[in-house]
Amino acid sequence: MTDSQHPLDPQEIVEILETHLLGSTPTLTGDQVAEAVGIPRETAQARWRSLGFTEVDDDVVAFTQADLEALRLTQRMHELGIIHDEDEAALIRTLGRSFARLAEWQLSMLGDTIDPSTLSAEELEAVIGEVTPLIEQVQNYIWRRHVLSAASRVLLAPPADDEDGTREAIGFADIVGYTRQTRSLSQEELARLVEGFEARALAIVTEHHGRIIKTIGDEILFAADSAHDAAHIALELVEGHLADENFPQLRVGVAWGPVLNRLGDVFGPTVNLASRLTSVARPGRVLIDKEMADALADDEDFKLRRMRRVSVKGYRRLEPWVLRRPIDEDDLPPIAAQLYERGQDLLGLVDEPQGRTERPSGGERPE
Repeated sequence: MTDSQHPLDPQEIVEILETHLLGSTPTLTGDQVAEAVGIPRETAQARWRSLGFTEVDDDVVAFTQADLEALRLTQRMHELGIIHDEDEAALIRTLGRSFARLAEWQLSMLGDTIDPSTLSAEELEAVIGEVTPLIEQVQNYIWRRHVLSAASRVLLAPPADDEDGTREAIGFADIVGYTRQTRSLSQEELARLVEGFEARALAIVTEHHGRIIKTIGDEILFAADSAHDAAHIALELVEGHLADENFPQLRVGVAWGPVLNRLGDVFGPTVNLASRLTSVARPGRVLIDKEMADALADDEDFKLRRMRRVSVKGYRRLEPWVLRRPIDEDDLPPIAAQLYERGQDLLGLVDEPQGRTERPSGGERPE
């Protein structure tokens, strides 16, 4: 084996990747990059840190022509008014976090099939020369498709009918007993649990015209433009465990109201309310707030039952409603009704044994 064909050590692998991904080895300091773009060094440092990269001393040669060009493009977006000073840091942080996670996943995936330490320099260069363009093209396509989807949703949405702005359904789905399972499952089993949960949840949410905002460990945050779609999403999520015992049992909370959409995330009291409803839901149950219940009041696809008020953080008298399928126990024979109720109890769909629903008053929806 010639010198050019010997297996590579980690430092050599990093240098080959650096040259291939960035076009060259570093030749510039941070001061030189900032000066070439015509911005203060502090501004360049802030953008670098917001992307999630570690701090680099002023006199260290750590940057390439690709870094310089990226900073020039960013500055050009400022000059065109695409990026505003007040939004810049948050936008860059979001990009940095998203691509950092994607890069970690892609590297892990490639590491399962390719061991670079067994390759020569020529072999490694050939592999990354073929793989990198493929990944770039797919990522570019996905980005363009998501831009179109987001633009369609924003531009074709009906105008807001109140001063609060856009109203949406926001839901959380939480895996029951996740902390306990993390202690008893192997890393491989836990990875399969989370992957199965995320994959099935994504299929359910998108099938009903919703979108997953983010995953937070054992929980997903989803949104839908209609209460009807969100209700179907919530019920199918909790029913997933019945169809497949490998799909984790969930508890779901959904709220309807004004939502602030910012940089792909959602904020506001409606989000907080959905989170609180999830925290008090029993396994296999969907709890919704009164606004959501009002939006579904005349929808024959669902059955609602008001529960007793509860006190949670930020809400002293939260009024949860149970969301169910429209099976009417009153029409069942007594024995069948008992079996039905027992089945609902096993699913966590009946009221807590220790609690009673309050009797409605005034114009509230009767049970």
